[in-house]
Amino acid sequence: MDTIKEVKRQEEYIEKVKELHQGKTLKYHILTMGCQLNENDSEKLCGMLEKMGYSKTDEFQEADLNLFNTCCVRENAEDKLFGKLGELKRVKEERGTIIAIGGCMMQEKHITDKIKESYPFVDIIFGTHTLYRFPEDLYKALMEKKKQEDILDIDGEIYEGLPIKRDSDIKASVTIMNGCNNFCTYCIVPYVRGRERSREPKAIIKEVQELAKQGYKEITLLGQNVNSYLRVEKEKGIPFEEYEGVHSFATLLKAINKIEGIERIRFVSPHPKDFTDDVIEAIASCDKVCKLIHLPLQSGNTKVLKEMNRKYTKKQYLNLVDKMKAKIPNLTLSTDIIVGFPGETEEEFEDTLDVVRKVRFEQVYMFIYSRRVGTPGDKMENQISEEIKHKRFDRLKALVESQIEENNQKYVGTIQKVLVEGTSKNNEKTLTGRTDNNKVVIFEGDKSLINQMIELKIVSEHIWYLKGSI
Repeated sequence: MDTIKEVKRQEEYIEKVKELHQGKTLKYHILTMGCQLNENDSEKLCGMLEKMGYSKTDEFQEADLNLFNTCCVRENAEDKLFGKLGELKRVKEERGTIIAIGGCMMQEKHITDKIKESYPFVDIIFGTHTLYRFPEDLYKALMEKKKQEDILDIDGEIYEGLPIKRDSDIKASVTIMNGCNNFCTYCIVPYVRGRERSREPKAIIKEVQELAKQGYKEITLLGQNVNSYLRVEKEKGIPFEEYEGVHSFATLLKAINKIEGIERIRFVSPHPKDFTDDVIEAIASCDKVCKLIHLPLQSGNTKVLKEMNRKYTKKQYLNLVDKMKAKIPNLTLSTDIIVGFPGETEEEFEDTLDVVRKVRFEQVYMFIYSRRVGTPGDKMENQISEEIKHKRFDRLKALVESQIEENNQKYVGTIQKVLVEGTSKNNEKTLTGRTDNNKVVIFEGDKSLINQMIELKIVSEHIWYLKGSI
């Protein structure tokens, strides 16, 4: 498919919807579930809607269009969606609001079947591969007054040049690749986002350069497996145009590090099996790349890791951590851990606690294993009881929180560079920002400091934030 021609076609639909609504003041409400990739997709949906003449509202009851961008990684996302749809039924009856649901969950047939059966008032259903067609779907829903279902089961294309309305004026996420080829047995993502596809180096560099011109200071590179950027293209002989010396993830980091105006570079999520020496060297040598690196563990036990299809052992993970700490000055690490994977024994769970004790992560994102229909993990017979899963989760949480309290002590009395993001949610008189290693810092200061990088002295620590002074 000619993606450039298709984007232009959707721009025509944007204009058609805008003409339909001429003279009207219309509002939209969007609920985003899931990861940063979903948040980035939502920014594109918001960009399209605002070009169509809609303005954003935080109140779903007053919206002319209610949009859900769904996630299917965890079961509670389904409960949240169906609960919200129940609330919207009355709003639909009273004001005729258009209801659209997109994202990963819509790639699951049992979910779309349930929506069609139990929530027939939903107007538009679209999947991860058809997000770019949302203007067309909305136009048809408005004109034809009938349900639009726009889902592809094949791998999608990468569409450049879609409108985008970013949530922040200082921090921006930039997708560098879509899809995943890893097929971890607990994860539904490869089935709903398709195979790995990398964006062209030129498109990424140009996007970051434009963000720098607009005053953005922090960039987060996004992908399901960022450090395998361009790997599939090389393995399968799929042509790509090298630009600014970019032919791998390591060279991409180095190219973005040279862009004036950008002060911080982050990336999520990498995979331990693809953490090659050139990537470690790039992180060490690039002054703008943050030295807090997210390194998903999932389990500390080699047998469980094999069952998860993670392709590394406990020993290999710890060796990688040692190598990274030796080569990257001031390195800190964050991670993901799943508790209660099918068949996990008490002894195997102790291996996870052992890794946490040895690595001393700066941040740990902890999850209780959630069965996902369509994954190999869901078919495993040796499922762990909810009671055992929750008890293990509480033990992991206690260990992690004790380590965070100890880790935070080292910041007291130090000077930290902080990117000031805005006023504190809990106190309008204080400002909040983040350090290089993603620590939240609360401090008193003038609002003119918002969107600036400043130095703060850390005066005290609290488990989830640090307190600073100018």
